[in-house]
Amino acid sequence: MLSQDTDGPRARRPSLAARIGAATVMLLCATGCLHHHTSAPPSAHRTTPSAAAPAAPIVQGEEGIASWYGHPYHGRHSASGEIYNMYDMTAAHRTLPFGTQVRVHDLQNGHDVDVRINDRGPFVEGRIIDLSYAAAQAMGMTGIARVKLEILGLGVSSEPAVFAVQVGAFRDPANAARLKTRIESSFAPVVIQSFDRGDGLFYRVRVGHESTEDAARDLAGRLRTANLATATFVIRMN
Repeated sequence: MLSQDTDGPRARRPSLAARIGAATVMLLCATGCLHHHTSAPPSAHRTTPSAAAPAAPIVQGEEGIASWYGHPYHGRHSASGEIYNMYDMTAAHRTLPFGTQVRVHDLQNGHDVDVRINDRGPFVEGRIIDLSYAAAQAMGMTGIARVKLEILGLGVSSEPAVFAVQVGAFRDPANAARLKTRIESSFAPVVIQSFDRGDGLFYRVRVGHESTEDAARDLAGRLRTANLATATFVIRMN
């Protein structure tokens, strides 16, 4: 591109000052192109704190209902990509980064259990965490229980957080498609994600691509105000 701009027939020899000026311009342009096309080593972005993905805020003392899950999810992929093992000390949370360590305090029997977040859920109003079968057993929980969450350490992610709003989950993909069509005339993006719950395929409709949880909560409010959704769940997508 540079040679096409500068090369060509020469009708006469330029003056010394003109040649020096032209050489300076060419040097500056070459330097600019080199800077534009040469990327820094990948490790540079990982080792510089200012370039790391922004950490999710630590919300200590979140209270709500805990539930647990085992079969038929055992042996299936969790939202993090791991194979869910109901005998591991893990849990599902809608917005905490994968890998976050959480101490769950049972406010009813006084027992505690430490778990690692590797899945998303629960998608039931009022519930804040879904424990593995083993974690629920360790805490002496037979059904659901009121709990308080203590964040022991946040999971580390090399990617910026992405949040969306789940507005529905359907067995019939046609129902999910109809809701998607209805919403996307006013909000975007709208995606349908299929998942195998163990007792059949379900189709989740999720709206938005927000960089913060607060922005996703605002989006959820606008969806409800527009009568496009009733039950909404803010979820971290990564």
